[in-house]
Amino acid sequence: MKAMSPATLGALCATIAVVFFSINDVAIKFLSDGYALHQVVLIRSVIGVIVIMFMIAPFTAGWGIARTRKLPLHMLRGLCVVFANMTFFLGLAAMPLADAVAIFFISPLLITLASVVFLGESVGPRRWAAIAVGFIGVLVMMRPGTQAFQVASLLPLLAAFFYACIHVLTRKMGGTENAATMAFYIQVMFIIVSVLFFVAVGDGRFGDQSDPSLAFLLRAWIWPDMGDLPVFLVVGVGIAVAGYLISQAYRVTEASFVAPFEYLALPMSVAWGMVVFAEYPDLWDYVGMALILGAGLFMIWRDAQAQRALLRRPIRR
Repeated sequence: MKAMSPATLGALCATIAVVFFSINDVAIKFLSDGYALHQVVLIRSVIGVIVIMFMIAPFTAGWGIARTRKLPLHMLRGLCVVFANMTFFLGLAAMPLADAVAIFFISPLLITLASVVFLGESVGPRRWAAIAVGFIGVLVMMRPGTQAFQVASLLPLLAAFFYACIHVLTRKMGGTENAATMAFYIQVMFIIVSVLFFVAVGDGRFGDQSDPSLAFLLRAWIWPDMGDLPVFLVVGVGIAVAGYLISQAYRVTEASFVAPFEYLALPMSVAWGMVVFAEYPDLWDYVGMALILGAGLFMIWRDAQAQRALLRRPIRR
């Protein structure tokens, strides 16, 4: 049998990962009315670690999955993943699924801005225009100054910032670190942070909140309802598989090739929102989504073009 090319493998891994991430978003939003966020994350991550250790590790890194020479980077990357997830999920509790996902996809533009600010990279007028269009799309969806504006819509923006940090760290580590090892340490950081939240606010003493996001964050822990256990199982297994697959996708091929596949989450979120939560985007939502989607994809394409041009340059001796 002919071996799968890196591009095909990366595309397949990214697509399957996005499906699992999308299902995870739906499940988290479903659970946000009755449980504390950190309780959901802890249960999800415990299941995720079990899946990684017994279903993924034996076929990849084996029992040496935790062995690494880059532990500080793993912990930093894990914290970025934790904060990206938790801020995004807090947004989900208060706003439509598709809106949160669309605003989150400003992340490629934030990656470019970070490269200018922190790495001193140059950005041409076309990419600056794409950044402007993307942020106009965010403003169209958030509609600040109107009755449609929600403070919770700032949370997916914060999640996008942390996701941009994850992207940079993943590329930095991907050449030497196993995808299963990266997925393992993400779940470990989720467990550590969730336990700390439990110690601090798990008794629910600050849980009497009218805001859905704050209630989700500060609600008291309860014993899970038996009827919700299948949802927890889906979330735990799905996030472990998705975390491994997306790390694998970025390891085996270029980020500019993988990133567009993540945008499949946007039409999925619109469909899930309609079917599961009866959420129907209005015209302005669709306009904002189109602007963000177009700007993000253009930015990814321009980055790929710039990388290819750099590779074609003759080497000076």
